[in-house]
Amino acid sequence: MTTRITDQFWGRYRSIVKNDMLPYQWDVLNDRADINIERERNDNSIPNEKSHAIANFKIAAGRETGHHYGWVFQDSDVYKWLEAVAYTLKDDPDNKLREIADGVVDLIGEAQEEDGYLGTYFSIEAPERKFMRLSESHELYCAGHFLEAAVAYYDATGNQKVIEIARRLADCIDRHFGREQGKIQGCDGHEEIEIGLMRLYHLTKEERYLNLSRFFLYVRGEDSSFFEKQKQKDINKNPLIQGLDKFPLSYCQIHEPLLEQNTAEGHAVRLVYLCTAMADAAQASHDEKLLNACKKIWRNIVDKRMYVTGGIGSTVIGESFTFDYDLPNDTMYCETCASVGLIFFAYQMLKNEICGEYGDVLERALYNSALAGMALDGKHFFYVNPLEVKPESSQKDPGKSHVKPVRPEWLGCACCPPNLARLLASLHNYIYLQKENMVCSILFMNCESEFDMTKGKLRIRQETEYPYGGTVKFYLDQDCKEELGFAIRIPGWADQFTVKLNGQIVEPKKEKGYIYFYKCFTNDVIEMTFEMKVELWAAHPMVRADVGKAAVSRGPFIYCVESVDNGENLHLLKMDKRTEFQYDYEEETLGGIGVIRASGYRQCQKEESESLYYKMRKDIDLIETQIKLIPYYAWANRGVNEMQVWVRYN
Repeated sequence: MTTRITDQFWGRYRSIVKNDMLPYQWDVLNDRADINIERERNDNSIPNEKSHAIANFKIAAGRETGHHYGWVFQDSDVYKWLEAVAYTLKDDPDNKLREIADGVVDLIGEAQEEDGYLGTYFSIEAPERKFMRLSESHELYCAGHFLEAAVAYYDATGNQKVIEIARRLADCIDRHFGREQGKIQGCDGHEEIEIGLMRLYHLTKEERYLNLSRFFLYVRGEDSSFFEKQKQKDINKNPLIQGLDKFPLSYCQIHEPLLEQNTAEGHAVRLVYLCTAMADAAQASHDEKLLNACKKIWRNIVDKRMYVTGGIGSTVIGESFTFDYDLPNDTMYCETCASVGLIFFAYQMLKNEICGEYGDVLERALYNSALAGMALDGKHFFYVNPLEVKPESSQKDPGKSHVKPVRPEWLGCACCPPNLARLLASLHNYIYLQKENMVCSILFMNCESEFDMTKGKLRIRQETEYPYGGTVKFYLDQDCKEELGFAIRIPGWADQFTVKLNGQIVEPKKEKGYIYFYKCFTNDVIEMTFEMKVELWAAHPMVRADVGKAAVSRGPFIYCVESVDNGENLHLLKMDKRTEFQYDYEEETLGGIGVIRASGYRQCQKEESESLYYKMRKDIDLIETQIKLIPYYAWANRGVNEMQVWVRYN
C-alpha cells in the first residue's frame, strides 16, 4: 500500500514536522538550541539542563569522552526522531536530511557493542548492571524503539546497516531472555520491546522475533516478585530511577498474569504499548486468548476510563489510571504519549476486527488529545493535556504543577515531542487498512492511494471537506477483473448520513460501524455525506467531575472555551437547552479553525458574593452572554489564560 496525502489540514502538519519539528528537535538533541527546558512537574530530580542524547551516543561510540547525562531511557529520544525522519523521507525524499539520518545510523552502529548490546547509559556508566534492574533500566524499552525506527528507516531508504544493527540487537536479547534454562525469565518494566520485535518480525518473517515478543507478553505477571528478586541480586543498590520502586506492581502491569488482567491499570503509556503488542501478536499468531485479553482492557478504557478528548491517565502519581469513572479535569495527566499509544492500540485492534469503534477512538485521540500536544509552531510541546486550566492553580497548587497553561519549549522528560513527530509523519499508514482483497477506510482526508491486490492494483483517490465539512468522495478504479471489497467507517458522532454510488442513493450492507461494497471497481465514485452539526455531550453520571456539565463537539473535534475569548472565571459560564449555536470557519484565527458561538449566560457576582459563604437564593442572577468555543487542539496558542472543555449546563 502506498498513500500520498494531499490534504490541506494534515498537509500543514506534515510540513511542520519536516520543516520545523525535525530540525528543531535535531538541534535540541545536539544541545545546540537556545531554549528553556522545563521539568514536567515540580520535581528537582528530573534532569533538565540539556538533552545530551547525541553526545551520549558519541561517548559510547568512543568519539568523545565524558559521562552519560539524562534519563536512562534518553536514547529513545534519538530513536523516535529517526523513525519520524524515516516516514518523512519516504513521503518526501531530501538528500540533506537523509545524510544527517545516515550519520545517526552510523553513530548508533559504533555505539553498539560486539555482542549486539545497545544502550548508552550501561555502556558508559554501568556495564556490570546490564539487564540487572529491569524494573527501572528501560533497556528493552529503548531497544524496542530502535527496532521500530530501524524497520521504518530501512523501508524508507533501503539502508542495510540499520537492519544489521537491529538484527544484532534482537539476537542479543534473544540470547539473554526466554524459557530456556539459564536465560532471564522476566520482562522490562516499560513495555515497548514487544512492539519493536513485532515490527522486525513483519519485515523479516523471522519466527524467532515473533516468539520472543510473545515470550515477553506472556511472562509479564507470571512471577510478580521478579523485579524484587532482581533488585536483591543487584550489587549496586543505587536506583536507576529514583522512587520508581515505590509504585505498586500494577504500575508495570505485572500484578497478575497477562490473560487475567481485565482492567486498565498502572502507567497509561505502558498499558497501551502493552496492548498494542498484544493485539499485533494476536493477529499474527491467531491467538484468540490474547485478543480476548485486549478486548477486556479496551472495553474498560473506552467505557470507564477515557476522557472525551481521547486522553487517558487520571493522575499525576505514576501517570496512571485510577478507577472506573475517575476522570478529573484539572488534575488529570492525559500524557501525549498515552494518546499516541491509544492510537496504536486502536489500529492494531482494527487489524483483528473491522469495527467502527476502533476507528472512532483512533480519530478522537488523533484530532484532540494527541494534536493538542504540540503548539501550532511545532516548537512547543505539552507532556500533559488537561481539560481544565486555571493558571494560578498551576503556579501555586503543588498538586497541579504538572498542568501547564502554555506549552514549554522542551521537557526534561522529552518522550512526547518525538513521539508526536513520528505519529504525524506516519499518518499515511492510518488512513486505510488492507485485509487480503478488502480495503477499509479509517480516516478521512484528501489523499491518493494504491493497493496491491491478489491479481492487480486498486487505486483510490479521496476528496473531502473533512474535518470541517461532512462530504467524502472516493474515486475507485482497478486494473484487474476480480471482485474486491471496500469498507467505509461511519463515524460514531454521525447520526445522519447518505451514501451514493455513481450518483445514485444506495443502502449498502452495514455492520459494526462500517458499510461495505463488493464489486469490480471501474471508475466508480462513492460519495458519503455526514450531517456535521454541533453536538452536546454528557458524561456518565458516575463521572463526578462532569455532573451538570456538557462538552461541545462538531465532527471529529472536541471544543473548549478560553478566557482570551470569554473573560476570566470560565466556571461561571453556563448553557441550557435554549442555547443556540452558530458555526463559522475563521481562516485568520489560529491558522484556520472552525469556531462555535453559543448563546449562554454568565453567573453574576452579587454583593453577598464577597462573603465566603452565604444563604442560597431560589434564583441565581444570570447575565446573557455570547460564548466562543475553539477546537481543543488549538488551545494555549495565545498566551497564558484559562481553559475548560466541560461547561456548566442546565
